[in-house]
Amino acid sequence: MKTLEGNVALVTGGTLGVGRGIASALAHYGARVFVTGRSVHDGAPIDDHITGIRCDHRLDAEVTAAFERVARETHGIDILVNNVWGGYERMVEDGAFTWTKPFWEQPLWRWDAMFSAGVRAHYHASQLAARTMVASRRGLIVNISTWAAQKHIANVAYGVSKAATDKMTADMAIELRPYGVTALSLYPGLVRTEKVMEAAAWLDLTNSESPEFIGRAVAASSPPNAGRCLSTLTVTIGATAAVSFFRAQSPSSLQDRAARSSATSRRAPQPGTAGPVSAAAPR
Repeated sequence: MKTLEGNVALVTGGTLGVGRGIASALAHYGARVFVTGRSVHDGAPIDDHITGIRCDHRLDAEVTAAFERVARETHGIDILVNNVWGGYERMVEDGAFTWTKPFWEQPLWRWDAMFSAGVRAHYHASQLAARTMVASRRGLIVNISTWAAQKHIANVAYGVSKAATDKMTADMAIELRPYGVTALSLYPGLVRTEKVMEAAAWLDLTNSESPEFIGRAVAASSPPNAGRCLSTLTVTIGATAAVSFFRAQSPSSLQDRAARSSATSRRAPQPGTAGPVSAAAPR
C-alpha cells in the first residue's frame, strides 16, 4: 500500500544500519527517498526510489549542498529522518570492548563524535528542512534517539548526547507546532545493524529488531498515516497508530507495552500531546 506516494523523504546516514532500514521502508510505502552518507556514490540509485547523496554531516558546506540538490529535484522535503550519528565506530579497540567502559576509561573522541556527527548534525539538517516545511505548513522531522536519554545505558557520552537530542526535539516541536510541522524522537530498541552484529558476542540479541522495523514506525508516524501533529516528550507510547501499524511483527516488549497503553490511548493524540514513538520498550 503506497501510503506515502508523492512524499519526499531525506534520511541522513541512510546507507547502513537503521538509516538504510528506514529508507527502504519509506520507499516501500511510496516515498521518493534520498539518503546521505560518506560512503555514497553520489547520485547513484541505491534501490528503487532511493537516491544517494555523498555528504559528510560534519562539513556544513556539504550538508547545505545536499539539501539544495533535493530542493532542485523535488518540491521539497516532507519527511526528514536524522539518523546520522558518530561514536558507534570502533566499539572494539585493541581487542577490548570499550563501549561499556566507565567514563574515565572512555576515549575522548567518542564524546566529540557523538556531538559533532550526532546532535549538531541533527540540528543543522533540521534547520534546513524546517524552512520549507514551515512555508508549506506540513512536514515531519524524526530524530533517532534511545532510552539512554532516560536511563544509564552503555556509557556517559551516549546518554548525555541522546538526552541533548531529546531536549532539542522537544523545543523544536514547540516552535514548529504553530505551522503544522511535527518533530519527534524515535527510540529504536536493540537493532541488528552491521556494527551491532560485529559486537554480537558481547550482546544479548534475543529481543532485537531489524532495521526495517524502525522504518515502519517512521512510515506510520508520517502525517499521511497518522493524520495528526505529534510532539515530544514523555516516556509512553503516545502514537497509537504507529503501534497498531506494526504490532503483529513487533518484539515482545513492544507488544506488552502496547497492550498496557491501549486502555488509556484509544484515540489518536491531538497536536502537541504525544510522546516519543518507541519501537521497543526498556527491559
